[in-house]
Amino acid sequence: MKRIFLRVAYDGTDFVGWQIQKEGRTVEGELNKAINALTGETIEVIGASRTDSGVHAKGNVAVFDTESTIPGDRFMYAVNTLLPEDVAVVESKEVESDFHPRHCVSIKTYEYRIFISDINDPLKRRYALRCPYNLDVQKMDDAAKYLIGEHDFKSFCSVKTQAETTVRKIYTADVFHDGEDIVIRVSGAGFLYNMVRIIAGSLMEVGGGKHSPEHIKEVLENTDRTLAGPTAEPQGLTLINIAFADEQ
Repeated sequence: MKRIFLRVAYDGTDFVGWQIQKEGRTVEGELNKAINALTGETIEVIGASRTDSGVHAKGNVAVFDTESTIPGDRFMYAVNTLLPEDVAVVESKEVESDFHPRHCVSIKTYEYRIFISDINDPLKRRYALRCPYNLDVQKMDDAAKYLIGEHDFKSFCSVKTQAETTVRKIYTADVFHDGEDIVIRVSGAGFLYNMVRIIAGSLMEVGGGKHSPEHIKEVLENTDRTLAGPTAEPQGLTLINIAFADEQ
């Protein structure tokens, strides 16, 4: 028996999320189906991040155990022949049997992408949020800096969360132009349910002039979800990468 590590990219538009649900396509379900067909075993992958419906990924991570003789670095090619076009394994390798993507120390990096336009852009609509008014990127970046460090992020968490604690640590938070797009990039040790989307909605309110950058500090300190901005739509969010301190 060996444990295989997969780094997975997907377009989340037509999925109800990563995790298997009673109804609808899931990334986890497609991976299980492809790996089971490949190995002839009944396998369920263990994912690192359970992204929501409509959220994308360039570097989510999953592991599974198998008796297959396929070398770890070749699983990527074999599995990809059986996956649908909106999912791809971009890296595969064998890791130690006790490597668990949700129990290891890791840094997750998310990006939320926005484009400013009065009309819809059919080529961007799946991967960025259209904003019909201008945003002050400098003020958004100034506001984002208040998020850095270890804080109680209860204000930036969905009321549906089942987390034992709402304290999280953010390492970097930046807002910048990428061509015509505005990108919010946040890296941290972990994130709460809808946390990045609520951060995005809150920073957009700052950028649009509703609040000053210092408002984000006040929202953090008051731990009150009603003080933060709306939960931004899912299509602008992409899980860029998960880096593990003890990755094999």
